[in-house]
Amino acid sequence: MIGRIPITDISPVVDCGQWPAKAVAGETFQVSATVFREGHDAVAAGVVLTTPDGQRGRLKPMRELAPGTDRWGVDVSLPAEGDWLFRVEAWSDPISTWLHDAEIKIPRGMDVDLMCEEGARLFERAAKAVRAADCPNGTPATASGTPAAANGGKAAGNGTRKQGGNGDSACGHRAALLSVAARLRDEELDPRARLSIAQLPETAALLEAHPFRELVTRSKSHKIRVDRRRALYGSWYEFFPRSEGAVVNEHGISKSGNFQTAAKRLPAIAKMGFDVVYLPPIHPIGTTFRKGRNNTLSPEPDEPGSPWAIGSEDGGHDAVHPDLGTIEDFDEFVGRAKELGLEIALDFALQCSPDHPWVKEHPEWFTIRADGSIAYAENPPKKYQDIYPINFDKDPEGVYNEVKRVLRHWMDHGVRIFRVDNPHTKPVAFWERLLADIHRTDPDVLFLSEAFTRPAMMRALAKTGFHQSYTYYTWKNSKYDVETYLTELAHETSCYLRPNLFVNTPDILHEYLQHGGVPAFKIRAVLAALASPTWGVYSGYELFENVPVRPGSEEYLDSEKYQYKPRDWAAAEREGRSLAPLITQLNLFRRAHPALQELRNLRFHRVDQADIVCFSKRLPGAYDTATRRHGLGDVVLAVVNLDPHHTHEATVDLDLPALGLDWNAEFVVDDELSGESYRWGQRNYVRLDPHIQPAHILTVRAAPR
Repeated sequence: MIGRIPITDISPVVDCGQWPAKAVAGETFQVSATVFREGHDAVAAGVVLTTPDGQRGRLKPMRELAPGTDRWGVDVSLPAEGDWLFRVEAWSDPISTWLHDAEIKIPRGMDVDLMCEEGARLFERAAKAVRAADCPNGTPATASGTPAAANGGKAAGNGTRKQGGNGDSACGHRAALLSVAARLRDEELDPRARLSIAQLPETAALLEAHPFRELVTRSKSHKIRVDRRRALYGSWYEFFPRSEGAVVNEHGISKSGNFQTAAKRLPAIAKMGFDVVYLPPIHPIGTTFRKGRNNTLSPEPDEPGSPWAIGSEDGGHDAVHPDLGTIEDFDEFVGRAKELGLEIALDFALQCSPDHPWVKEHPEWFTIRADGSIAYAENPPKKYQDIYPINFDKDPEGVYNEVKRVLRHWMDHGVRIFRVDNPHTKPVAFWERLLADIHRTDPDVLFLSEAFTRPAMMRALAKTGFHQSYTYYTWKNSKYDVETYLTELAHETSCYLRPNLFVNTPDILHEYLQHGGVPAFKIRAVLAALASPTWGVYSGYELFENVPVRPGSEEYLDSEKYQYKPRDWAAAEREGRSLAPLITQLNLFRRAHPALQELRNLRFHRVDQADIVCFSKRLPGAYDTATRRHGLGDVVLAVVNLDPHHTHEATVDLDLPALGLDWNAEFVVDDELSGESYRWGQRNYVRLDPHIQPAHILTVRAAPR
């Protein structure tokens, strides 16, 4: 049923409130709603927030986002984790209605005394509406003269105190509102002077602090789940522990690396500015139908198999592969990462090799084919003979309890982030229940959905509990695709789907990287690192690994999924064959600029060239009550040449108000990559050679006079 003052299209609300919207502590996002009423009388709106422990905050005023749209909004930042509530309140604003009419009539000499008297009565009612409880001892305030701004900054009148405090402040507001009423009744003043007191910004500020509301209408409350900061912001690095320290000699004999040798790689990862180290499955690997080099069905005896073929006689999902070490070695690895400021994310793949203990202990958990065999995983024409998918409908409680036990086992060993493999091949209801159970006891545990599938499934997984999601970013390389898709992620789905932009994965080597050379690797890293608060790199990206197993394939030649792949990182850096310096620069730049740690502030700007994009991110400075504007704050601009082969020139046409600047402003931009500075305005020339510098990464500051 619609209210007296209609409130519709409230945001952020996910599927009519079926699931909570998402935010992280300190993140800025907008609460908005459509608010209107019959006739021409003015309306206003605000937001009331309720903390996770049930404390209701003061009304936070909203503003009409664009004149005549009836769309109201306000930026909100929630300081603490937990489940918050918000509701929108709307009301008739009789003072604004009066002021609109008075500004037309009084300068024309129409009904001057009547208009002033009606205004005076409204301000008296507004003063009375300031709760008596807000004044010391509940004593009403009376006043005469002018409000604070017209009296040297001090509210005139009787019954007020000069010391601070909420009660004193409210009592001063009442006195100041009454002083406006007295000024409106002062017939010795010129009519315009009588009106001017109601037009002062300070008077508007008084009414904003204590709005005079009639016909108050309240929406129902909606939930916002506030997670820890890592759910939104972080840089991820994926590597295979078995490849670090692995030995492959001239006879083809291989020896696995282990947690101790892999730990030696952690300082270099931390030095590059990464926050999260993601490990593919570390469990025992089956031998039945084991895959060999380049996904063959005839492995050599020393080939390790795919780590996603989980389970052998050495154990299942709660075990560590013997070649990697013991559970105590894993604990030491996690501890070493923590010392370096790194979190460990562990792959969580709900599937089994034919040798997994579950196959013998729980055959009812699998699908039996007509010939009596267990169905292996297929995505025709792809076949995964070494993997049995779980059937979640045969013994749902048994499967659920075992999966939850496995998760809590790794949580007990220091894992607080899980990258979930192929969650879209399991029931959404299963994930909704599991993630809710984990959240109830361990709200700091985060889950990344690795679902490259249809949009409806990707969005449903995000809505029902996953904290982050893989995306289609890898396949978005043209200007149109980059602008439209990243805008979708930053705005359309941002209240529930947090993107993690991986530039590559062990499964995905896009043709853009195969054929674009070194510039392509730089371009994709710059875009991912600056456009999204969370991005990721699979090891080998630094070395520009770009050879597919065959033309037209996105699989790597000699994929690390099926073999050990030791790399000489030090030699690559010495010889200048590494992207590590740029990656380090990007990650440290992200840490230094809080604007880049937000998702919903991404804005694209017009460029008159088909291969260049320009986008900005801004975190506004403090709000100035006198100018009613935010300070410039932290502003980052990126101009990127998407063509890895050719130099392009263009004119960048900036939306300066989106940067917190006036349309005619001139300012200085400092280039993070080149170290040069430029004086810019609304329209600016750029020339980008992908082989020298494929992008400008610019910080904005006021121009010296």
